Parts: sequence; structure tokens; C-alpha cells
Amino acid sequence: MEVVEPVAFTHVREVYLRDHPVSRTHEANSNQDGEENLQRADRLLGSWWRVRLSRAEVLGVVLPWHLSEGGRLELVPRSGLTVAEAAERIRSGGARWAEANPVCAAKLELLERSPLTPVYLSTRPVPHPDYSDLRVRDGLIHLDGLHRMLAWELAGRLPREQRLTAFVAGDLPAPLTAGSGSNTMTLHGRTGDEQT
Repeated sequence: MEVVEPVAFTHVREVYLRDHPVSRTHEANSNQDGEENLQRADRLLGSWWRVRLSRAEVLGVVLPWHLSEGGRLELVPRSGLTVAEAAERIRSGGARWAEANPVCAAKLELLERSPLTPVYLSTRPVPHPDYSDLRVRDGLIHLDGLHRMLAWELAGRLPREQRLTAFVAGDLPAPLTAGSGSNTMTLHGRTGDEQT
């Protein structure tokens, strides 16, 4: 993880709402849920960082329970999955998974061509029922961007050379600040390279 700088929550929220308006009209708009997760993370953790993540780090982000936008096949169980594990579920489910989860599948198809906008993460699960049974209690935990991260991985668009911008709520391990020598660090949890 490359730490760029500490940022104020007001800036994080402004960037989020610019890219993900709560009032945007489309089926299953979950931007309000994303904004609420940002608020929860700010109340719980209080500090925010702008970072850049490698593809392996994005694949290791832990996702909370996700019922596939009301579909018939659960994408992420209550115990959580990494982005890599959830992407593999979609790949192995193929047309059967897409037919059982048409809204989620349509979101993934739409987002596979979307700009690589920042994703929003925390270092601990936020207080919400979707996060209460996660096995992983620290690391990079999803707040917003589940469909985008999955769509970009499935489309082969997660950058291998460059890094994806993310805003992370919580304390980061040493070195704690950008510009203090090497600003590349490893956060506890999964990397996405583990066997699934």
C-alpha cells in the first residue's frame, strides 16, 4: 500500500458524493448505503488516508455479506469473502449465477467499463448487521465499491502497473505518515494471493 496523505472526512465525503450521487436514478442505487458506511467508519475510526493499492491488495479487500441485490444466490456469505474469492464465485457460477442475480449481474456489466474511481475502505468492520459476522476483524474492509472492484477484476481492468486510489478509514501501521521515508506498507489481513 502506498500512503499518499491524510485527508479530512469532509474531503472524502465530497469526492464520494461527486462520483456517487445519492439521488442518481438507476435500479438498486446503493449510494445512500455507501454514504452511511462512510459516516459509520468516521464515527468509529476518525482518521482517513488517501492511499494507492496494488491489484493484489484490491483482491485481498474483505467484502461483507451481499445477497446479490435481492437475487437468489448469495454472493458473499455473512462470514465474508475477499474480492478475489467473490470474483471466483461469479466466474465459476457463469450464466447460472447471472440468471439467478439479474440486478447484480447488470451492475457488474455496466461497471466493467466505468472509470477507475476511488474505492472506500476501513481497517475494521463498521457497526452494521452486514459486517457483524465477518471472520476477518482487521485489514482492508469494504465500505463502498464492491461492484466496481468485482467488475474491474472480472474485466481484467484492475491496474497491474499503476495503483488504484482508495480512501481508508482508521489507523495504518508504521510508517504512519506519507513522506516519512518509504511510504509503502503492508496492512494486516489478506493480500488476495492466498489459495481459495
